[in-house]
Amino acid sequence: MFRALVLARVIEPTSKLDSLWVLQEAGISPPSHPTVNRRRSIFATEAWRQRLAAACARHTGLGPASLVLYHDSTLDFQTDAGNGFREPGFSTERRLEPQITIGLLTDASGFPLMVNAFEGNKAETTTMLPVIQAFMATHRLPDVTVVADAGMISQANKRAIDEAGLSFILGMRIPEVPYTVAQWRRDHPDQDIPDGHIFTQPWPAGPTGNRRDQIIYYQYRRDRARRTLRGIEEQVARAAKAVAGSVPIKRNRFIALSGGTGKVNRTLEAKARALAGLKGYTTNLQATAEFVIGAYPRLF
Repeated sequence: MFRALVLARVIEPTSKLDSLWVLQEAGISPPSHPTVNRRRSIFATEAWRQRLAAACARHTGLGPASLVLYHDSTLDFQTDAGNGFREPGFSTERRLEPQITIGLLTDASGFPLMVNAFEGNKAETTTMLPVIQAFMATHRLPDVTVVADAGMISQANKRAIDEAGLSFILGMRIPEVPYTVAQWRRDHPDQDIPDGHIFTQPWPAGPTGNRRDQIIYYQYRRDRARRTLRGIEEQVARAAKAVAGSVPIKRNRFIALSGGTGKVNRTLEAKARALAGLKGYTTNLQATAEFVIGAYPRLF
């Protein structure tokens, strides 16, 4: 029964009722609609989900050295009223309807390992650690390496991952020009950073630190810089028009408002240009830059 519904969704994602027609057209004898409705409550139980997660883990041969990737998204509902689980929350599409948050854990190849649902108003950064810890407890894994993007990681979340004894490879935001990058530019004043160049910045734990030693890698990509600079130029041009009164002032990070008047924030523009093309990765593994940076794109 479950297999039939999964096959139907793989062939053509549609409603439960139409899934039966999809199966029939594929030459598979479908279950009846009342049977589908009767079995749904079984498929929604924690025990059923644990069985599926265990089967997925066996299939991937998951072990202590495995990379696991985590990301989440939201599902919105066509209703105006929340119910304690479906609640309005942060939405990348700026939706106001009640939603839930879905967290997906996969192996390094993208094969799904576990999916969890959370309240729609629960911060995304608080969903990752419970999912991973539950998965490790279920499968008796002493350690896994978590790979997650910068949007999932608050400082508190990063500290909690480290305190839980987990290994990690995390994308990171770069608020200021890193010291190693600034030093390279001082040493090479008339040169552009070579495409693909990697800067390494060790971050030792220190004598009183309760964390493992970490390493930060910064990689420069010429194509990334080109796209970023084009975006900066477009935003600065719009900011200049807004300041001049040619267009209404809308949300724009390059407009500095003071006393009811605005001006183009040239300091922020210069900093954004200096950071263009750089991407940061932090890890508590003693691993090569190629391994760390190579693991991150698998989140795609």
